[in-house]
Amino acid sequence: MSTAVHSVPDSHAPAGHCANCDAVLTGAFCANCGQEAHLHHASTREFLHEFIGHYVALEGKLWGTLSRLLFRPGALTNEYIRGRRVRFVQPLRIYLTLSLLFFALLKFTGGFEPALEAKPGKAGTEAVATAADADHEQSKTAAETAIAAMEQDLKAGAPEVREEKADNEFGPKEVESLLSGWPRLSHQWHMFDELPQERQQKVFADAFYHYGPYAIFCLMPVFALFLKVLYLGSGRRFGEHVLFALHTNAFAYLIFCVMLLVKISVVNFALWCWLLAYLPWAMRRVYHRGRFGTFWRWIVLMAAYMICVFVAIAISAASGIMTLH
Repeated sequence: MSTAVHSVPDSHAPAGHCANCDAVLTGAFCANCGQEAHLHHASTREFLHEFIGHYVALEGKLWGTLSRLLFRPGALTNEYIRGRRVRFVQPLRIYLTLSLLFFALLKFTGGFEPALEAKPGKAGTEAVATAADADHEQSKTAAETAIAAMEQDLKAGAPEVREEKADNEFGPKEVESLLSGWPRLSHQWHMFDELPQERQQKVFADAFYHYGPYAIFCLMPVFALFLKVLYLGSGRRFGEHVLFALHTNAFAYLIFCVMLLVKISVVNFALWCWLLAYLPWAMRRVYHRGRFGTFWRWIVLMAAYMICVFVAIAISAASGIMTLH
């Protein structure tokens, strides 16, 4: 009499069909959509495993990406162009992650907040007044002489001073006259001009943190366009220039993050030196030009890009003014 042997199903064995696209499974991953054949139950442990395994460790992707990004200028771009992409973090992801981290650190550390001019308090005012009273008798004669001389100079040059001020002055009234043809812009500028100085500075800071990341991100194609023009005839596609722009700007964000966290003068000086040397080094490694050809292209690229950055920041500030209500 034969005894029937009942096999115990393996809970770790993959299912016959993919749970995502219903394709027939032939291995640990679906050949159609790439999803894992064996899916764990949703749990906190599984979420932590996914985060550590795919975002922190990422089978060495993160550390391999950061090491090349930091210490081997242009190497990460060359690896991606050669087709070695699975072993590294995607360029857009690393750029967005580092840019968001930079702006968050900048906001929390107050790196962009303008320093307000300190005003003397009551105690300081009284101390100044006391010192002035003590020295009043000694400096009375000299002060009267100096004031008399200043009054004579002002009377003699008053017309010229007023004429020069009228010719060179460009203030809120001049801005309103320029915006007279745009009622909406004129109204927003008038609202902004009536705010106190502290409130105006806060408007600029909030606008920078809110619109700055988007404005600078929109400059990536502009950066790539500059490279395309500077390296005409190199055979590089526009997408490869965009790739180079993402990697080099991600490196800059990473360096700025370290500067915001490490408040050591020597370290920051070394980081600034590495930041300046990184881009021409990366350009030479990726585009294979000589030292002189790389140097003048780097000068032109940085000058044009800095102008665009200032314009982007100005547009961010203007956006903050336009959203006042």
